[in-house]
Amino acid sequence: MKLQRPAVSAYTVPTDAPEADGTLAWESTTMVIAEVSADDATGTGWTYGPAAVGDFLREHLAPLVEGMSALDIPAVHDALCRSVRNAGRPGIASCAISALDIALWDLKARLLGLPLARLLGARRERVPVYGSGGFTTYHDTHLAAQLNGWVHGQHIPRVKIKIGEGWGREVTRDLHRVHAARQVIGPEAELYVDANGAYTRKQAVRVGHTVAEHGVGWFEEPVSSDDLTGLRLVRDALVCDVAAGEYGYDLPYFARMITAGAVDCLQVDATRCGGLTEFLRAAALAQAHGLEVSTHCAPHVHAAVAATIPNLRHVEWFHDHVRIEDLFFDGALDPTGGTIHPTQGLGHGLTLRTEEVAEYRVT
Repeated sequence: MKLQRPAVSAYTVPTDAPEADGTLAWESTTMVIAEVSADDATGTGWTYGPAAVGDFLREHLAPLVEGMSALDIPAVHDALCRSVRNAGRPGIASCAISALDIALWDLKARLLGLPLARLLGARRERVPVYGSGGFTTYHDTHLAAQLNGWVHGQHIPRVKIKIGEGWGREVTRDLHRVHAARQVIGPEAELYVDANGAYTRKQAVRVGHTVAEHGVGWFEEPVSSDDLTGLRLVRDALVCDVAAGEYGYDLPYFARMITAGAVDCLQVDATRCGGLTEFLRAAALAQAHGLEVSTHCAPHVHAAVAATIPNLRHVEWFHDHVRIEDLFFDGALDPTGGTIHPTQGLGHGLTLRTEEVAEYRVT
């Protein structure tokens, strides 16, 4: 079962409305897709990032895997990681490795005739999700419609909104939006906030104390995830859980964050950290330190692997990526009731609609 040279493509999809968080604004999202084949099967993996990820994957990584065994993913993963020594592992290189690694796991499961969650070994049949969006560009009516759709329409009992607007310069509006969100979702649903590192340390503590009055139990990146000391100080000062980790591109990043005591829940993104291979290692590292893991974005990438780890908290059902993955793939999952069921079909259960999405292709 020798690997053929992977095919690589990139697609840019406009957002359905202007979007921003505390530190960034965007009007489109680019997805880079890797397709790798062996025998008569093809595995599909993807990441979100600039089209340059696809260029790196095509030119640097794809020739390396050709002829290697489709069953020996650790060997392939190790070869990919060693090859980027001079290019630098974080960023574009790691995203490219991630897309290819995800494709390899999908391929292996298909070659063996198994759902990916069964190949990895399922811990649970259903995986909890939380609705994620609530961008700072949304007016109150738009925010209410999105939250209402998740909580009262799809019965997802956990939701997250963005705060920290304008690098923390609009705290009054941030607090207003948290209050408005609680009014929409009611007293029973869990409410989370994400500042994307917009606040200073003491500002984050003040905001955290106030949003706790609205029952906020999850404060994501209250300060920059590069400020491990600041995360720990905020964590120690607040009753809500502090979460971070989405920018982890390798295992040492997660080790530093954990040993600094910076988080209550570690976020891991398989489309950035090195694919499912490195995701499983990060989850084991977190478990060894008594921490739960929550996946970041790309929900259909994480569905199967989330079913396998014992220390899972939940999967992020992120608005942008849900839109794209629903559009691009047959077999997309249904979060109604607050969980998804990822143990159906071969591999990750998704099939790329190549012709239907051709209009978004950029490379």
